[in-house]
Amino acid sequence: MISRPEKNFFNSRSSFLTAFLLFLFLVIAARLFYFQIIKGSQFKQQAEAQHNIYQKLLPSRGEIKLADQTAIGTIPLATNSKSYLVYAVPHDIINPSLTAAGLATVLQMDQKDILLKISDITKKYVPIKKQLSDLEQQQIKNLAMPGIYFDSEDTRVYPENNLLSQVIGFVGYSGQSTQKVGLYGLERYFEKDLAGTAGAFEAEKDTSGAWIYGTTLNEKAAQDGVNLILTIDKTIQFQAQSVLADTVTKNGADSGTAIVVNPKTGAVLAMANYPDFDPNQFGKVTSPGVFNNTAVMGNYEPGSVFKAITMASAIDEGKVAPDTTYTDTGDVAVGPFHIHNSDNKAHGVTTMTQVLDWSYNTGAVYAEQQLGNQDFYSYIKKFGFGQQTGIELPETKGDLSNLKNDNQTNYFTSSFGQGITVTPMQMLESYIPFANGGKMMKPYIVQSKIYPDGRTENTQPQVVSQVISQKTASTMDAMLVDVVENGYGKKAAVPGYYIGGKTGTAQVAGTNGRYLENDNIGSFIGFAPVEDPKFVMLVRIDHPRDASFAETTAVPAWGQLAQFILNYYHIPPSRAIPGK
Repeated sequence: MISRPEKNFFNSRSSFLTAFLLFLFLVIAARLFYFQIIKGSQFKQQAEAQHNIYQKLLPSRGEIKLADQTAIGTIPLATNSKSYLVYAVPHDIINPSLTAAGLATVLQMDQKDILLKISDITKKYVPIKKQLSDLEQQQIKNLAMPGIYFDSEDTRVYPENNLLSQVIGFVGYSGQSTQKVGLYGLERYFEKDLAGTAGAFEAEKDTSGAWIYGTTLNEKAAQDGVNLILTIDKTIQFQAQSVLADTVTKNGADSGTAIVVNPKTGAVLAMANYPDFDPNQFGKVTSPGVFNNTAVMGNYEPGSVFKAITMASAIDEGKVAPDTTYTDTGDVAVGPFHIHNSDNKAHGVTTMTQVLDWSYNTGAVYAEQQLGNQDFYSYIKKFGFGQQTGIELPETKGDLSNLKNDNQTNYFTSSFGQGITVTPMQMLESYIPFANGGKMMKPYIVQSKIYPDGRTENTQPQVVSQVISQKTASTMDAMLVDVVENGYGKKAAVPGYYIGGKTGTAQVAGTNGRYLENDNIGSFIGFAPVEDPKFVMLVRIDHPRDASFAETTAVPAWGQLAQFILNYYHIPPSRAIPGK
């Protein structure tokens, strides 16, 4: 019997149709899964972008100012001027390639880089170029490219140019960041406060791209940055920078630092470094090291200015007194090493006052021996060494690691300021107790912070500790006055005033650990007038080539600045002026 082919044919067609419909269903399901699940978020953004306007709201960076006593109001040191930037909203761009080509032509930028930026539809705000010229802005407007917009931004300006440049720092790009940030000084330390917080605005738009009034979807206001008011006195700062630059140049030195502080409060009145730079043109600086604030970051072996710390510690513990004597043989043997005076001479029976006057290394060693290593190290810490001062600036903390292995040689050399490192700010801070009845004050450079809502936060003077007794401080005052009256500090004297201070000519260690020949750092730290000190000041001159000792470099500069400040503060003389 012959079968009927029509029935098999019908069954085949039915099976094929079923399979085809099933395949079609799976394809549609897969596409729906792709569009709704995998790409759902992206297509939702694209749909919203066709109907929404998005704009990033930029905050104004906080300003840095001085409250100078000779000026009415405040003096801006870091402020803002308006400039324009061009940015893209990728969702709004119709033809990315054409848009990139147009922008590249006007802005003289790489077309591929621009295309890569504006093709990322996951981003709502893509900055293309900042600080547009008027011509660039107009040419881009003439191209009328959808998705390309303009916004204003603050450009950082430093009206006083080089004044306080290392203290203030500057704003620039860090790494691959598209936003400028503070890179040095106060700009870096207070970045979060100064920068503020960006806001955003999002609303519906009509078919022409215009905002539909009353259809705000989301708005977050920008929060402007905090304004800083500094403790710096512009007049003293200007004079400090001027004298410092002249001293460095005259002595063929590499650099220098000067710091002036009110010992009663810890407020910084001046902080100068030379060479300095103009933060408006920081890109022209060839040696980035000039950006560092040596006053708080310049670790160095302080030399003989440290002898005052050793002597005060021994006096405070009752181990020595100003008239305590020892026999100076000009040499102290410690193991295979020998410690000599800087003049390589023996001076016989010598008092502790004379040790400071003429800066005898053997005398500092004697005072340390009477005190003992453990107590000596304890006082060094109490005077603030080996730790940050807490000033509102990026700072280092020096190095006391040589004293951790209880090596007697290291303790002896540390007694006259060699073998340990400190910062100029630490070294100046250690003299504050001499000028303030034994009390250590925390240094500060920001007088107040003014918030966008008008709230003001004032810095309050802070006592760190009672480092030495008031009696010890008074004893040290008399001994340090003698240094200026009869010792190496004579060129720091100001006629009509009692000045107290100490010189230091520190050796400089080379890369091999040995001290370099004919190289030193000269410094002087002092305060005035001694009976009621209005300032403590440090002057440091690095690597002078035309002088060998601090008394011919840092000391005269200190005296010149001291006389200026005393006159500027209208402080009357407390003693007869010779010749008058």
